[in-house]
Amino acid sequence: MVVMIGISGISFSAFAAPHYPLQIYFIDVEGGQSSLFVTPYGHSLLIDTGWPENEGRDANRIAAAAKAAGISRIDYVLLTHYHVDHTGGVPQLVEKIPVGTFIDHGPNRETSDATTSQVYAAYQKVLADGHYGHIVAKPGDMLPIPELKTEVISADGNFLPRSLPGAGDANSFCAVSAKRPTDQTENARSLGVILTFGKLRILDLGDLTWDKEMEFMCPTNKLGHIDLLVVSHHGWSQSSSPALVDAISPRVAIMDNGATKGGSPPVWDVVTKAPGLEDLWQLHYSEEGGSAHNVVERRIANLHGTDSGHYLKVTALEDGRFEVYNSRNGATKAYPAK
Repeated sequence: MVVMIGISGISFSAFAAPHYPLQIYFIDVEGGQSSLFVTPYGHSLLIDTGWPENEGRDANRIAAAAKAAGISRIDYVLLTHYHVDHTGGVPQLVEKIPVGTFIDHGPNRETSDATTSQVYAAYQKVLADGHYGHIVAKPGDMLPIPELKTEVISADGNFLPRSLPGAGDANSFCAVSAKRPTDQTENARSLGVILTFGKLRILDLGDLTWDKEMEFMCPTNKLGHIDLLVVSHHGWSQSSSPALVDAISPRVAIMDNGATKGGSPPVWDVVTKAPGLEDLWQLHYSEEGGSAHNVVERRIANLHGTDSGHYLKVTALEDGRFEVYNSRNGATKAYPAK
């Protein structure tokens, strides 16, 4: 007997018992970050909240994604760091949809930047005024997301001290990654996680910088192979060293860039040439990238012109199969289990 499971226009074929998917919405917050994970039984994790203001644009898009996923609240909101494009949307989000628990790396470390300090203060006000849970995460912590194994890799400038199971080999890509100065911003403090759903492994390191990638990934590859990579830092050149990207050899990468933010040609080259990469998908056409450094249009959610807020969606099964769906044009591609 063949069972067809359809989610938002995506279908999986399976024999015998039904399979229930993990849904991941990569929401267009115009060069910020916001990714919504919804498990088979409706547990939810939102990584970052996008920008403030803009008449509630980003909160509205997050709420729309939650509705499409069949949920009416967000159980956990993980804030990678306190830059305005990642944490700025918190006050508007809690006005739009109920939230259970916030997860962060601890105090803001970039106190010299006025905007970052304001964003952090607004977030602290939300924590103080509301009835929310609060977790300060540390490397090695397992976050309490039912059905989705979520391990903290980096937080507040610190890293997991050990290699993950199956990893730990010498990292030959360290030798071809230039050493860069130490980053002093909140980016280097990013709360990064590896999410495991059955056989599928997903990596999101927020805006973790090149210098920190090398500190963690050299001389040994502590992560091993990754199936789905959320390209760090919107595809800006401050991140995505070969020591990270080539070593983890992702099958598929998602870049949450904006039209004029991220998608830098040097990063695009590193990602698209990574060993074993099958496809890169982009939230926006990158004006910086031009004709030579953008993927084909069917794998770009938002092209030139009016801001339409199209998203990318991944639907995954525990056996390692997954599909990527482009809400702009309905383009879908299936990736078999490996």
